Amino acid sequence: MKKHLSLLLFVPVLFACKGPQQTGRPLPTTSELVVDGKIWSSLFQQKAAEYQALCLQAFNIARLRVDQSLLKPSARPKAIVTDIDETFLDNSPFAVSQAFKGKDYEADAWNEWTSKGIADTLYGGLSFFNYAASKGIEVFYLTNRDEKERPGTMANLKRFSFPFSDDRHLIMRQSESSKETRRQKIAGGYEIILLLGDNLADFSQVFDKKSTSERSAGVQQLAAEFGSRFIILPNANYGGWEDAIYLNKRDWTPSQKDSLIRNALSR
Repeated sequence: MKKHLSLLLFVPVLFACKGPQQTGRPLPTTSELVVDGKIWSSLFQQKAAEYQALCLQAFNIARLRVDQSLLKPSARPKAIVTDIDETFLDNSPFAVSQAFKGKDYEADAWNEWTSKGIADTLYGGLSFFNYAASKGIEVFYLTNRDEKERPGTMANLKRFSFPFSDDRHLIMRQSESSKETRRQKIAGGYEIILLLGDNLADFSQVFDKKSTSERSAGVQQLAAEFGSRFIILPNANYGGWEDAIYLNKRDWTPSQKDSLIRNALSR
């Protein structure tokens, strides 16, 4: 009882010492919600051991699925299809840089970032792809980065010696953001044993530009695939889930985005 009483007495003192008037920064306005959210989600991605564990969990399961697939004969060569950003490359420094400038995603700034080819790897990714390659499984890097980002992307893959870092296995976006046509082209010559991504659209066209409720329904429809053929990595920074909140439109102002977020939340 004394311990609980002491805690209750301590909390008001803590907030009195740490309140907004002591920070030198005003309380967030509506238009700051999106930008500050990127800082918070990037903090989790960069510093939370739980995030590291989630990545390792995903790649450990992926390794198990590779081992299981090797027990089954196939008439075609086997392949893994993987997304790049926030699936095995960490772009959170870009999000932080933008947020500290009071900005959200900008195409020119993103292109400048990817051209450097310096994004670090996520926990467990490189060792998993090397393991798969050692078992004779080809890896295709299927990304929605633009073709003009190929040099920087290739440099990033080669920086860490990812297997199959060549133009045939690095497949950029061409005329459409949906990955379905590109996935099917790979499937024409290979047995795709695994798909890895941080976005549901990395797995199936069922999730292309859908609403929040439609995406949830798609997850239920394909529930058996997750952890089996679909390996998903966590991404609280951006993705199809965020696009769905914004009604799959890109021309909102920061204040409008914040309003859409607030309206979507349960209270």
